[in-house]
This record gives sequence, C-alpha cells and structure tokens, in this order.
Amino acid sequence: MFKVSYYIFLICNFPYYLFSQKITFTEHIAPIIHQNCTPCHRSGEVGPFSLITYEDVAKRGKFIQKVTESRYMPPWRADHDFAEFKDVRKLTLGQISLIRLWVQDGMPLGPNINLPIPTFNAGTQLKEKPDLSLRINKLFKIPSENKEEYYLFSLPTNLKENKFVKAIEFRAGNKKLVHHSRISVDTTQLMRITDGKSIDDSTIAKYGKVKMKDEFWSGWVPGNNPIVYPDGVAKQLSAGSDLSVNIHYAPNLLPNEIDSSFVNLYFAKEPIKYDLKTFILFEKDITNPPFEIPADTVITFYAKSVELPYELTMLSVQPHMHLLGKSLRSFAITPGGDLIPLIKISNWDFDWQMTYQFKEEQKIPFGSIIYAEVTYDNTSKNPRNSFSPPQRILSGWNSTQEMFNLIFQYIVK
Repeated sequence: MFKVSYYIFLICNFPYYLFSQKITFTEHIAPIIHQNCTPCHRSGEVGPFSLITYEDVAKRGKFIQKVTESRYMPPWRADHDFAEFKDVRKLTLGQISLIRLWVQDGMPLGPNINLPIPTFNAGTQLKEKPDLSLRINKLFKIPSENKEEYYLFSLPTNLKENKFVKAIEFRAGNKKLVHHSRISVDTTQLMRITDGKSIDDSTIAKYGKVKMKDEFWSGWVPGNNPIVYPDGVAKQLSAGSDLSVNIHYAPNLLPNEIDSSFVNLYFAKEPIKYDLKTFILFEKDITNPPFEIPADTVITFYAKSVELPYELTMLSVQPHMHLLGKSLRSFAITPGGDLIPLIKISNWDFDWQMTYQFKEEQKIPFGSIIYAEVTYDNTSKNPRNSFSPPQRILSGWNSTQEMFNLIFQYIVK
C-alpha cells in the first residue's frame, strides 16, 4: 500500500522533481501548447480562438487549466485501453501538472529566448500543400428558411490520368453552418446537372439512381481531421472523374450566409500496392430492430456483419451518431472464438467525430463477424436532446433524428 501511494504521489507531483526553477511559458508551456493545441487553435481552423503567442495563452490560462485537467481538451474520445490508435491527442499527467503549476504561479513569461513559432500552410491541417484543391463552383447562398438543408455539388477533377490519393481533406467554408459532408466519385459526369441543387429538387430526382464508382469515398463531420494513408496504400481516382459532394447545412435564419467549401487531394508519390476499401455497418445491420428510440428511454442496439468472405486488414474506423448518442463499442469475433477489439467510446461527443487510425494493422480473419453495441439516451437528462419533453426518434439524416454508421477502411493483402 505504501509503494502504491508513493508512486501516485510521484506521478501527481512529477513537475516538482523535474524542475527546480520556475516553470515558464517560453521554456515549458509553449512546447506543450504548440504541439497539442495550436494546430486547431489558429486562424482559419476549428478552434474558436488562437493559441500561438504568450498573450493568447495567458489570457485563457485558467480556462486551459480546467479543460486539460478534465481531459475535455485536447479532444480524444476513444478508449485507448480498449484499442490503440495513432496520433493520440492526450496530454501526460506531467504536462497537465505543468500547466496547472504555471497558472497557479501567475503564468510567468520566462527568459527572452528565441521561441520558435509554429508555421502552417493556409487552407489545410496537413504539413504539405495539396496537389489539387476543388472548390464548389461559386459562393453558395445558404437558404434562410430555418430548416436543415442538403445540397449537392459536382466538382470536376479534370484529371488527364488516373491518380492514387494518399489523403483527402474536406474544408468547410462556413464552419458555423456546414454540418457534415459526404463525398462520392462519379465517373459518368451525369451528376454535373445536380450542382448547387437541393436533394429535394424534383428536377434531379432521377439522378439519385446514378451508380457511383464509390458511394462513400470520404466524409467529414465535426472534429474529423484528415489522415494520411500508410505507405503503399491509397484510393484510386480515375481520369475524368468528378467528386459528388453532399453537404448538410444546419438551420439558418440569416439572409446573407454563404459557403465556399472545398476538398484538398494529396496524390501518392510512391508505388501503390493496396487499394483502400470501405466497409460500413448501418442501421440495416441492427439485430434488434426497429431502429427507433422511444421517449424517456436509454436503449442499446446491437449490430453485426455477415461472415467476412476474406481476410481484411483494418486501417481505421470512424463512428457516426447524432445528438442522442451515448456510447459505443465494436469488436470482431474470429471463427476460433477470439475477440479483436476495434473501438470503444464511453462518452459520445457529437462535436468530435473522428477517424481513428489503428496503431497497428488489425488483421480480421476470413469468416470473422464484426459486432457493434451502440447506446442512445433519449431522456431529459441528456443535455443535447433536441426535444423537451423527449419525443420518439426515428432514423434519418437530420440532426434531430438519429443515425448509426461505423465506417471501416481496410485493405486486402
């Protein structure tokens, strides 16, 4: 018991042993902030304020202490003890303690050293500039009828040859009203007539039957940063293809809100061995239907795939639910009865829906079945519930309805 208490004491007071001098911004705090916070907290990104300079950080010091101690920031919702992922956004206990001690000591600036200020490319969260950026054709005026809207945009790539795409990045032009986007690949060019039109427009109804080469090539939801696929892995994009982008806009009352969203594409420079594929569990895969959530209930649905027809190598997973989402867990069961953990989120956060890239490739054997357990809270205790009192909720795209998607990206070796 003494040893356990002693080690806990050492961990909690780690900075005291590491630093005999005063903890300062320039020497100790800036590296933590610049690595973990600044990529999102800078001009043009999702963070609501900048965290680059001493002045930026010091005026929000107590707030930063609070959100880091509660682990609300940096945002990371997946349980790292269940499955391991790359690029985990998580501060160590020592880093959290450093911030706390710095704030409590009055947030001293520190010595006048040549503090390196991080630099970023404008218009992307990745370190390199995109090979191709495709913007919706004109400034789109978002309807002001105070209801959720879904519009289609056709983005011609004008590629003269096939390309392999290493990373895809959707950039919301109106971060306040762009709710999410879904990107498909159109090799027919028939979808060009749908550009800038609502999915409810009767003049384009027949185009909903156009067969896409990739129905779900990529997607963006709040908090979802782009990932770069591993060496030798990419998505093929055929010459002459168009991107068909379905953008969901939140309800809007203002008459002059516009959008100028765009898509960044990064092409592979090295030879490609594997074509990245997508596998999705949907509401139709629920084993205890119907997918509806009665008022004043907390309900869990169970989903499973068919037996896998070949061995998959899973590279990433992206869960998607709406405001009633509470928790989820997914795993594979092999023909031999072994359990392969895939993802667990105990506290679903609608604002931070990420693509989680596995730290190590997850090989799922032939004949395995992928399972999911997803829980929804349709009670008045859920602060995100859109209705008071709660109402019966059905499946649908609107944020006041509910969805279940579990999107896996994989390769076949």
